[in-house]
Amino acid sequence: MKPAPAEPRDPYQPTGGSTAFHVEHYDLDLTYRVAPNRLTGTATLRVRVQRELTELALDLVGLAVERVTVTGATLVRHQHRARRLVLRLAAAVAPSTVLTVTIRYGGNPAPAPSPWGPVGWEELHDGVVVASQPTGAPTWFPCNDRPADKATYRTSLTVDSPYRVLAHGVLVSTRARASTTTWVYEEQHPTSTYLATVQIGQYDRMLLAAGPVPQHAVLPAALRPAVQVGLAQHRAMMTLFIELFGPYPFEQYTLVVTPDELEIPLEAQGVSIFGVNHLVEPVEGDERLIPHELAHQWFGNSVSVASWQHIWLSEGFACYAEWLWSQAAGGPSADAMARLWHGRLAKLPQDLVLADPGHARIFDDRVYKRGALTVHALRLALGDDPFFDLVRGWTSRHADGSVTTADFRAHCAEHATAAGGQRLARAVAELLESWLDRPRLPKLASR
Repeated sequence: MKPAPAEPRDPYQPTGGSTAFHVEHYDLDLTYRVAPNRLTGTATLRVRVQRELTELALDLVGLAVERVTVTGATLVRHQHRARRLVLRLAAAVAPSTVLTVTIRYGGNPAPAPSPWGPVGWEELHDGVVVASQPTGAPTWFPCNDRPADKATYRTSLTVDSPYRVLAHGVLVSTRARASTTTWVYEEQHPTSTYLATVQIGQYDRMLLAAGPVPQHAVLPAALRPAVQVGLAQHRAMMTLFIELFGPYPFEQYTLVVTPDELEIPLEAQGVSIFGVNHLVEPVEGDERLIPHELAHQWFGNSVSVASWQHIWLSEGFACYAEWLWSQAAGGPSADAMARLWHGRLAKLPQDLVLADPGHARIFDDRVYKRGALTVHALRLALGDDPFFDLVRGWTSRHADGSVTTADFRAHCAEHATAAGGQRLARAVAELLESWLDRPRLPKLASR
C-alpha cells in the first residue's frame, strides 16, 4: 500500500485538526467525580471521509485511551502520543464513506498548554469550568479540533447530585440515581469543537428575561442579588442586537457566573462564562464584556471562522457590538468609540495585517480593535441602512456555517453593488484592502 501524501497543514492550526475527514456528530457519555477530578467516558463519532485515507488522526490530550473500535473499516491498531490519537486502517477508505468511531477513555483532565496560556478543562475551587478557545477541546473529548469542522452533539454527563451541569445545547433529560444525577443535552446546531462546553458547580438557575428569547444565569445562590443588578439591562441588550444583527441564532442564551475569579470571560455555543470578578464588583470597563460575549453568539458561534486566520470576523464584530451598546445605553456613541480607539491604535506599531496576523498574534488586541474599526469604516462608506442590511444578510446567509475573509469581501461587494452600483463596490473593495491587507492604519472617514 502506498503511503498517503502528507496532509497540508493550516499554519494557524499547526498541531491539530484534519481536513481528511469531517465529524458529523459527537455522542459523549461521560461520568465525572468532582473531588478526585476523575473523568471517564465513551465518545462515539460519526465520521465522513473527505478524501481517501488509511488513517484517522484525532486530537486528545492528557487522557488515557482504553479501547477503540471502528465500524465501516477495519482498524489495525491505534497509537496515542502527545495530542494525537492515530487510528491505522487495514485498507484505504474512499471519500464519502461514513465510519463510526467509538473511543473509551479516562483520566484526570487538566488544561493544555498553549501559546496563550492553559486552555480547556479546568478545576474550580468546587466544580469545573471548560473554556476551550482555541485548542482546549481535546482536554475532555477526542475530536477533530479545527474551527471549521462543525458537528452536532449529544452530551450526557453524570455527576454527584449536589452539582448542576450545563452543556451547550438544549437540556432534554435529567435522571437521579442514589447520589448521582445524569444530565443530557442535545445540540442540533453545527458547533465548532472549541465552542463545545460543560460547566459543573453547585449552581442555581435564574431567569433574566423570558423574551425575546429565554435568557438565564447559572450561578452560586449567594451571587444572585449582585448578578441581577449587573445584568439588569440584558433584555434590552438582546433586543437591540436582534434588531441590528438579525434573529438570535439559538434556542436560548445562558450566562455562567463561576464562584472563582477568571482572567477573561469566554463564549461557548449558546453560553458565555464569566468569573465572579466580572459581574460582582467589576473593575471599570468590565461592563463592555457582557455585550461582547453576547454578540459572539452571532459572530463566531453561529457564523464561525473557517480558520483562526480569520478571527477578526469574530472579534471585530463582537468588539463593535460593545460600541453599539455603549451608544444605546447612553454612553459614548459608536463613532466616538471608533475615533477614540483609532487614536490609540495609531500610536502602536504598524506591523499587523488584519487578514493574516500570524498564528502567534490571533489574540492581539489590535486584531479586536482594528477589526471593529474596519466594521465602522464599512458602515461610514455604506450608510446605516445598507450597512445593517449587509450585517443581517451575513448572519442569515452563513448561519451554522464557516466563513473566510474572502467570503466577507464577496458579501460586501454584493451589497455595495446593490446599494450604489459598481462605483460604490469599487470604493468598498479598496476600503477593505486598506484595512485588511496593509499594515499601516488607514484614516477614518468623517461622519
